Amino acid sequence: MKVVTSIPEWKALRPKLPDSLGLIPTMGFLHEGHLSLVRRSRAENEVSVTWIFVNPKQFGQGEDFTSYPRDMDRDLHLLEGERMDYVLAPAVEGVYAPGFQTHVHVDEVSKPLEGVSRPGHFRGVATVVAKMFCLTQPRRAYFGQKDAQQCAVVRRMAEDLGMLLDVVVCPTVREPDGLAMSSRNVYLSPREREASTVIYRALQGAAQAYRAGERRAQALRQLMLATLASEPLARVDYAAVTDPGTFAEIERVGPRGLALLAVKFGKTRLIDNIELAE
Repeated sequence: MKVVTSIPEWKALRPKLPDSLGLIPTMGFLHEGHLSLVRRSRAENEVSVTWIFVNPKQFGQGEDFTSYPRDMDRDLHLLEGERMDYVLAPAVEGVYAPGFQTHVHVDEVSKPLEGVSRPGHFRGVATVVAKMFCLTQPRRAYFGQKDAQQCAVVRRMAEDLGMLLDVVVCPTVREPDGLAMSSRNVYLSPREREASTVIYRALQGAAQAYRAGERRAQALRQLMLATLASEPLARVDYAAVTDPGTFAEIERVGPRGLALLAVKFGKTRLIDNIELAE
């Protein structure tokens, strides 16, 4: 496994690598969810690259950029165990050199939900992912379904700009009690960790009601809110039922929909979603 921390070094290396390259974008502090993306990439490409970069442009004022969990030694150990080919881990000044002034904004799909709760977040995501795609020139890039709106933003950007790659969205990996794996889970106290399982219970309740015939989005949303209200530590940011392509909230769910939650436990904000499908 080769670790590259210099953008010029990577630029010199990339032309020597196969066209069949898989990219796994991460902010580090890896968990089983990330490793599932690594395995998928290794199965589908000649060479795979894991990008590790805590991107300051996707953190808003007062968010957890400085405290975001980091452990590069641990990450590299895990990736060695997965037989990763390359790790690209540039410094902030390597990605955003002095004078950097180009940003990418994806209009409509960035507006609701996370776009309201975290203004500027998706602008930062789209900008760093676009740069990542330019540097690595992947055939496939792998993302987790937990970040469903982010996946939609990246997919829209890649399609609109004619990028020659596939955005591959992989299933959410969960703890045995249903909590979606996230690097931010480490912030939770033992009591908050116990309380956080209410998120998946609320999503499952909506999915079960949908399969039983409930199509009214507001009724499904109220079911989720009622479940969340049973947990005193849960503070709801949003509970939504949307079109899975546009992320616009809908009145009735057709053949497919998406139920999404953002919930705070103490200072920790967690997001999750579940597909509504028959």
